[in-house]
Amino acid sequence: MSALPDYDADPIWSSSRTASQIHDLGRVEKDIGHLLSLASTSLALLSLPQTDAPDEGLPEGDERSEQFVAKVGEYFETLDGIQTSLRASLAHIRAARISPAVLTAPPAGFVPPPQGVGLPFPHPPGPADRSAGGGGSEGSHAQAKEKTRGLLEERVERDAWRGALDALTRLMEARRAAEAQPRES
Repeated sequence: MSALPDYDADPIWSSSRTASQIHDLGRVEKDIGHLLSLASTSLALLSLPQTDAPDEGLPEGDERSEQFVAKVGEYFETLDGIQTSLRASLAHIRAARISPAVLTAPPAGFVPPPQGVGLPFPHPPGPADRSAGGGGSEGSHAQAKEKTRGLLEERVERDAWRGALDALTRLMEARRAAEAQPRES
């Protein structure tokens, strides 16, 4: 990569492999800007000296071609660093088996709920559904409450219901076993 200022002072970038990959992508972004600057300088060195502006400070003669070779060499080194970093990032994404759905942007105007993204929920009942007994103000209040729960809250509630079902099942089995014991004696 290019010799741009290093911003490794923050230890968060070394806290995980993903953090270091994000850091490397930040470097790639800076390197792309540097690459464009090198391309601009290289093209200016290819132009005829008569077209140079006086304040550009570009060299004359053989020194001009030597500087062009140096800038083109730096350009290709930077380009190689960019493509290596991008390939490493893509390999990391593939190795982590990250779903492409995670990488896509949300639809325009999407505002996430305050507790995080939750599970999908059914379409709220319309006026026709309410007249057929689909719910009143209590039902719409409960449905609004459901919309604000995040995925973690949904999982906790699911696990609590599973635990309650398991406890009730064991209690019923214990009662059946207790009832069956006196009959056997």
